[in-house]
Amino acid sequence: MAKIRITQIKSVIDRSERQKRTMQALGLNKISQTVEVEATPAIIGMVRKINHLVAVESI
Repeated sequence: MAKIRITQIKSVIDRSERQKRTMQALGLNKISQTVEVEATPAIIGMVRKINHLVAVESI
């Protein structure tokens, strides 16, 4: 399965609780933090919900 690199580019301050929990579930806590995860349908769905807060690259 392909991997993707997700980087937090915006703060979660003043965002909904659902968006904050999605960021935590992906392992993102601070701006400029990066995680590498498998590109499963569940992860892709999570990224779509917070695409305005993160940058995504394929590896």
